[in-house]
Amino acid sequence: MGETQTAANSKNNKKGRIVTGMRPTGKLHLGHYLGVLKNMVKLQDEYECFFFVADWHALTTKFDSTEDLIENTKNIVLDWLAAGIDPDKCSIYIQSHLPQTAELHIYLSMITPQNWVERDPTLKDLVKMIKTPEGDSKPNVSYGFLGYPVLMSADILTFNVDYVPVGIDQVAHIEITRDIARRFNNIYKTDLFKESKPLLTNIPMLKGVDGQKMGKSFHNDIKISDDEETTAKTIMKSITDRSRARKDDPGHPDKCEVAFEYWKAFASEEKIKQVQEECIAGKRGCADCKRELAALINEQMRPIRERRKYYEQHPELVDEIIKKGDEKARLEAEKVLQQIRKTVGMYQG
Repeated sequence: MGETQTAANSKNNKKGRIVTGMRPTGKLHLGHYLGVLKNMVKLQDEYECFFFVADWHALTTKFDSTEDLIENTKNIVLDWLAAGIDPDKCSIYIQSHLPQTAELHIYLSMITPQNWVERDPTLKDLVKMIKTPEGDSKPNVSYGFLGYPVLMSADILTFNVDYVPVGIDQVAHIEITRDIARRFNNIYKTDLFKESKPLLTNIPMLKGVDGQKMGKSFHNDIKISDDEETTAKTIMKSITDRSRARKDDPGHPDKCEVAFEYWKAFASEEKIKQVQEECIAGKRGCADCKRELAALINEQMRPIRERRKYYEQHPELVDEIIKKGDEKARLEAEKVLQQIRKTVGMYQG
């Protein structure tokens, strides 16, 4: 059987086409790994996947702070590859490397009513994050910022995907894309655009070591790229049972705000049960428990971190992966855009 036929059969065995992206805001942490990356690794075996670094979207809130944008973009790709995203199974591309998405954004912006974007929950959430260049808390809503939901829709419709993986709290974000696709089809009397469906994913939220949401800005995160010593030191700062005074006091795993949650995220059911029973019986001190937890996390992350170091040491390989991903994404996007230009009635010579 020829390679082309084999590739076609492999593609036909997929459940459908999906796209998902991440804004490059810095190195990814364990919350990203558990909540997003492990799912992406699973999806690449089941769907035709397009994974992109959303560098245009980063400009919506950081247009005046782009000094780290290139480095952050590369770090996203490094963390993806380290986690097991396989460029032979999916397309890894940079959003700004697809002129087709920008072109589609223009077409969609022409047909999207203003009140649709103003009521979009994605936009409302982002408004809370931005400040003026002078540092004031007053939102600085630019023309490009207002068009964020339409650009997000263009990301999805560029590939006319079947599904978009999201958590239950993000389903509303997909609705505007479905509305825009339906409006485009109605205006131009076509069935070109699919109404992409949300692919619900169970995204667990891993707290930071201080009990807040894990994030770089809170300085409470454990990065995928952290070394073992840094990870161990950070784990030792994690909050446990505040009511426990001495090592042999009976513990309360249900009141262990962070550390026991990490055990449940990384350990086997058998190990979780052991930790729970020993804690309740006062046979497991919090410090020793966290040291063992750190060893477990480091053990599980070791192969991931080794892969990351390999790619760090071979930047030309990463550049080649991105280049190939860009080319494949542009090829597939152009197929869709040719149909869109014809449907809209653009002169193509």
